[in-house]
Amino acid sequence: MARRHLDWMAQAEFDLQTARKLSSAGDYEWCCFICQQAAEKAVKAVIESKNGKSKVHSVFQLLKSLKVEDKKVLEAARRLEYHYIQPRYPNGFETGYPRMYYSIEEAERALSDAELIVSFCRNNMKK
Repeated sequence: MARRHLDWMAQAEFDLQTARKLSSAGDYEWCCFICQQAAEKAVKAVIESKNGKSKVHSVFQLLKSLKVEDKKVLEAARRLEYHYIQPRYPNGFETGYPRMYYSIEEAERALSDAELIVSFCRNNMKK
């Protein structure tokens, strides 16, 4: 079976670049979702680099499965968890729709969190 970790990391990096563009365009909810996706793909790159597989979408749980103990990385993952469903679906909120609830501050925080996780993963991939 081919190891696809470099493909996973390349897509994570591209997603992060896309998230930055979305934030610049004022699409904060989509920026936050794509940040979560970038982090998830980066962690899956590490898992794949170690010949593992995972179908889980929780960045936090994926990091825990790798026995990551870095508190900053784990806290960033916890924050990104909120951006997996809520930015995409109106029923993620009591009323209204996602675009009403997301701000530049949330997008900047999500970008910072995703950048931290992608960097951490880049440095922890098995070559």
